[in-house]
Amino acid sequence: MNARKINEFAGRLGPGLITGAADDDPSGIATYSQIGSQFRFGLVWTLLLTTPLMIGIQMLSARIGWVTGEGLAANMAKLCPRWLTMTLVFLLVVANTINIAADIGAMGEAARLIAGGHPVLYVVGFGALCIVSQVSFSYERSVRVLKWLTLALFAYVAVILSVDVPWRRVALEGLMPWAYFPPGVSARDYAQMVVAVLGTTISPYLFFWQAAQEVEDAERRPQAAQLRSHPEYAAEHLSRIKADTFVGMSFSNVIALCIVVATAVTLNMRGVTDIQSSAQAAEALRPVAGEFAFAIFALGIIGTGLLAVPVLAGSAAYAVSEVFGWKHGLSRGFHEARGFYAIIIAATLIGTLMSTLEVDPIKALVWSAIVNGVISVPIMVVMMGIGQSERIMGRLTMSLRHRFFGWAATGVMGAAVIVMFATA
Repeated sequence: MNARKINEFAGRLGPGLITGAADDDPSGIATYSQIGSQFRFGLVWTLLLTTPLMIGIQMLSARIGWVTGEGLAANMAKLCPRWLTMTLVFLLVVANTINIAADIGAMGEAARLIAGGHPVLYVVGFGALCIVSQVSFSYERSVRVLKWLTLALFAYVAVILSVDVPWRRVALEGLMPWAYFPPGVSARDYAQMVVAVLGTTISPYLFFWQAAQEVEDAERRPQAAQLRSHPEYAAEHLSRIKADTFVGMSFSNVIALCIVVATAVTLNMRGVTDIQSSAQAAEALRPVAGEFAFAIFALGIIGTGLLAVPVLAGSAAYAVSEVFGWKHGLSRGFHEARGFYAIIIAATLIGTLMSTLEVDPIKALVWSAIVNGVISVPIMVVMMGIGQSERIMGRLTMSLRHRFFGWAATGVMGAAVIVMFATA
């Protein structure tokens, strides 16, 4: 593949790539670090399971946004009672705000580990930076910045390359988890960690963000709405969505695998099994993997946080604005979409404030996971209803294969929620 084709392919990537990268936020890194340090390679199979499910459900959210020209919340309101739509959107905002708090707190701790000083100063700085960048940047510039920030995830590939990985053992324990079960870990602990992986990789905020970005992207092309009825145009753009989502979600889980393997090799296999945060994982790497691995891991936390916080705040703003019929979108200026930007500012400010109050990051992640788990299943059920509705989607409803993966993802998440409550 020559340079021109590579550039063309990279140019076709956007909403799916950014969404996938945002899934590996600092709170996700904390979860993957816990998996590697506590279970070694025994939960690698969960990443293999979630990859096709992520691709299926995220492809559906992107398809809904592109075909209908409206975000996910606006389409949900067409099928659900208003009270149900508003309840789900409210819970989404709550979960996203808690997640923002956990992410900004982790970024502050990572910056302290690298540069010293008090983490609260970094927390305030990162919170302000996220707000200013979203309010000040145009849609095109925001997308360009977010796409560059996805490169931060290659930090975890660099960590893998800096340590000696027993890949045969990774494959053995990852594909046959019964080959290794951590001593002192109960079946309940194992089940809860499986649920944590599912909740981390298949999160509602990702659905809303990718659908909204497809809408924004289409609005930049005035002729898009008229051309959707042309089979060749529709086939070309649905193919673009498929490739974008496949690359984004696969990239996300490859990075997750790197984090699990890196922490398993450098921590678990050296007797370190109690990791409670992404910053703690970075600090634990220093004595066993060296300064380079430590610095790269910590810088990756900051980079992924700068990518994820705008996605978390933005997805909440899109959902609220669509429900209330406000003008919205990063392509609009602040004075044109004040309600939209007010939600972004409020979610980021509250999350930043929670971080300065030293809210327990693990409890924050637990509550975020619980809320995400509760709302993900009904949202996914409604998304499947939208995707199969000829009234909403016209002739561009989901294929049978797409329906299979969509319902499979919904079923797995439903089972995860049941397990979560059963083992709570």
